[in-house]
Amino acid sequence: MGLTLYRLALLSVLAIGSPYWLARMLTSGRYREGLARRLGRVPAGLCAAINGRQVVWVHAVSVGEVLAAGRLVRELEASLNAGPAGKLDADLGTGWTIVVSTTTATGQALARERFGPGRVFFYPLDFAWAVRAYLDAIQPKLLVLMESELWPRMLVECERSGVPVAVVNARVSDRSFRRGLKAKAVWSWVLRRVGLFAAQSEEDGRRLVALGAPAERVNVTGNLKYDVRAPVETAILRALRPLLAGRRVVVAGSLLEPEEELLVTNWWELLRGVPDAILVLAPRHPERFGAVVKFLEDAGTMVRASELARGPNGEGLKTGAETLAPGTVVVLDTIGDLAAVYGLADVAFVGGSLVKRGGHNPLEPAQFGIPVIMGNSFENFRDIVQSMRDADGISIVQDADGLGAELTRYLRDREAGRAMGERGRAVFEAQSGATARTVKLLTALVAQNQSSEVSS
Repeated sequence: MGLTLYRLALLSVLAIGSPYWLARMLTSGRYREGLARRLGRVPAGLCAAINGRQVVWVHAVSVGEVLAAGRLVRELEASLNAGPAGKLDADLGTGWTIVVSTTTATGQALARERFGPGRVFFYPLDFAWAVRAYLDAIQPKLLVLMESELWPRMLVECERSGVPVAVVNARVSDRSFRRGLKAKAVWSWVLRRVGLFAAQSEEDGRRLVALGAPAERVNVTGNLKYDVRAPVETAILRALRPLLAGRRVVVAGSLLEPEEELLVTNWWELLRGVPDAILVLAPRHPERFGAVVKFLEDAGTMVRASELARGPNGEGLKTGAETLAPGTVVVLDTIGDLAAVYGLADVAFVGGSLVKRGGHNPLEPAQFGIPVIMGNSFENFRDIVQSMRDADGISIVQDADGLGAELTRYLRDREAGRAMGERGRAVFEAQSGATARTVKLLTALVAQNQSSEVSS
């Protein structure tokens, strides 16, 4: 009965919203992209990539989840192929491979870049025909969901097909927990259909059990984002490095409206005390790149990072400038480069935190040993932030004025900045290992399911 009501509700939303979505599809390629595949048309390239091989399906919603999944995908695939049976399968060309789905177009673009286009596809809409089409084509031995992406129809169809489901890097935000307790019967029904939870923290594990997850299926493995390592080189990184040489650099990443404007308003005041500084702004959502550029065009010296990467090696500005002028604001209008660009910073600000949006991952800059600043909205990463606060490895500010003061402080007092940065990096290094723990659990789940198939 519950699934029937859910299906009717989903169809109602689709019917009511269809005029809006049709209009958006006519005016924006972003909304048209992948629609047929989301509705169950399995890409031929995906079928070719998995032909004759055993498959694990990993779903990573968007850019953040794709980044967190990168190391997991590599190590899980290696683990599954490492045993005697796996080596024999590999020699016969029938070893294990991992396919990756995403929900957003930005996540899709990054996943294709990281894992290759053949084994990356859009996650199907949660209708029976779409879900079954992918399960029938892929025939996965395991479905791995990143963080908290639970869709009832997918869980039911996996259960019917005998495909075990694991949720890794699982977390339950404050808001989700409050809402979940009000509909505990529904959540309990959903969570019981997951065979394994690998939770980010003890608190996330407790919350999952409180919402109805069987306690014996909940494991605390740590946060996969502690294990994220930035790419060694990208074209943007190669372009920016010489252009920023000798400047003091602020990288402000994962920004949400109106954080860019708040930063730029304080930027001119900061330059009075640190005149050789350069600001790199990285909006969180690509659809806002244009709006941020337009806002900055009349506000001072501005350049788009995409214009700096000329040619295959990212040689630099077409003007031949050796360094960017003091006070320049660089808009990082590319996908997947922020984690690496943090490595060029003297101080970093992590956005989504001056507005009530829960913040983003402070570990991306912390791994480079630079001082990290956030606003006071960090609920999405509360355990990470608390660990860094306990070690005095992060600065939390209340507003834009406080941010400006802290940026000035660490740009001028480099010794204090280095000291705080090293404390933050020590937290990052001490908390690593989540990937190995998660891979061990997933490999055991696959082996258990295969044993069950043989015995039945």
